[in-house]
Amino acid sequence: MKKDTFQRTGAGLALWCITLGLLAFAACKKDNPNPDDDDLVGIAYDPKPYQLVKPPHFPEVPVPADNPLTIEGVQLGRRLFYDPILSADSTQSCASCHLPQGSFTDNKAISTGIDGLNGRRSAMSLLNIAYATNGLFWDGRSPNLEDQALRPVEDVKEMHNTWANVVEKLKSHPTYPERFRKAFGIRSRKEISKELTAKALAQFERILISSGKSKFDRYLQGDADVLDDEELDGKLMFFDEGQSVGLPDAQCFHCHGGLTLTGNQYFNNGLDSVPDLNGFQDNGRGEVTGNPYDNGKFRAPTLRNIALTAPYMHDGRFTTLEAVLDHYSSNGKGVINEDPFIRQVGFPIPNTNPVRYSGLTAYQKQAVIKFLNTLTDTDFVQNPDIQNPLQ
Repeated sequence: MKKDTFQRTGAGLALWCITLGLLAFAACKKDNPNPDDDDLVGIAYDPKPYQLVKPPHFPEVPVPADNPLTIEGVQLGRRLFYDPILSADSTQSCASCHLPQGSFTDNKAISTGIDGLNGRRSAMSLLNIAYATNGLFWDGRSPNLEDQALRPVEDVKEMHNTWANVVEKLKSHPTYPERFRKAFGIRSRKEISKELTAKALAQFERILISSGKSKFDRYLQGDADVLDDEELDGKLMFFDEGQSVGLPDAQCFHCHGGLTLTGNQYFNNGLDSVPDLNGFQDNGRGEVTGNPYDNGKFRAPTLRNIALTAPYMHDGRFTTLEAVLDHYSSNGKGVINEDPFIRQVGFPIPNTNPVRYSGLTAYQKQAVIKFLNTLTDTDFVQNPDIQNPLQ
C-alpha cells in the first residue's frame, strides 16, 4: 500500500472512531443525566397541613395564600431558624438573637453579630409576630415575614453572609435537599433558593402564638377571680377603665392595644429631648418613610411576656419595668411629634394652662407592673414544638 493511501485510510479510521465515541458519549449522557437533575424525585412529596393552635379568644392567624403552613415546611423552618449554617462563619443562627427563654429576644440591649460588631437596636420579641400587619423590625422596613427573613443573612452587623453562599451550603448539605423536597416539592437540589428558605423560616415564625394560659388570658376567658386587687387596679389603669374607682389613666393601651397588646403602629414615646426632628440619634421609622415627622418613631412591641424580655425600648436603655414606668410617668420630653398620650399620664392638674398631668404614684406604677406580669406565658416559652431541634 502506498504511504499516502495508508495515511488517508488511517485518518478515516481515526475520524470514524471519534464519531463513534461521540455517539457513544451522547448515548451515555442521555442514559445518565446530570446527577443534580431531578435528583430528588424519588423522595415522596406529600405535605400535610399544619394545624396551628391558637387561644380561642385570639383572631385567626393571617397566612398568605402562596405560603400555607405545612408540617414539613414548619419543621424545615424550625431547623433553619436554629441552624448557624445561615451565617458566614457558621456560628450564629436566627435563634442567637431570638431565644425561647427570652420570648424570642436575646435579653441584650444591643445584639451582636458574627464579627463582634454591635447592631443598632435590641432584638424584638417574635411572640405573635404573625399578627404584625403593618411592617416588621422596629422601623417597619419589611412588609411581611418572608421579606424579613431575607435581611439578617446579608446584614454586615448580623450574619454577614451572602444568599448565594447560603444556598450553596444548603444544596450540598446531607439532609436539607430532602427536607426542601418534602416541604416545597422541588425536583432537584438546584431549585433550593433564598426565597424558599425565607418561606420556611416564615412558616416557623407564624406558629409562635401565645398559649392562652397566662393569668390575663384566663381572666379574659371568664376567670374573674384570677387577678388580685392590685393586678386589677393595674389593668384598669392600663386600659383607662378606672375612673369610677378613682384611678388615673396610665395611657398604655393607646400604643399597646388588641389581644396581642401591640397596636401595629409607630410612636415617638418621649424618650429623647432633641432640638428639632433632625436631632434624633436614630430616626427609626423616618429612615423608611423619609418623612421627618416620623423621625424618632418606633414600632410598639408586644407587651405579652414583657417581664421576660428585658431590657426595654429599641435601644435597651431601661433595664427594668420600674424604669419604664418612671419614664412614662414623667410625661415625655415635649418633642413636637411625641404621641400626645405620653403627656397625659395620671390625673389632670387643676388650674394648669395648658393642662399638665400628675403622672402616677408609687402604688399606681407598681400596680401597672403587677398587671404586666400577668401577661407572662411560661407555657409558650416551654412549648417543645418551638425549641431547638438540633440539640
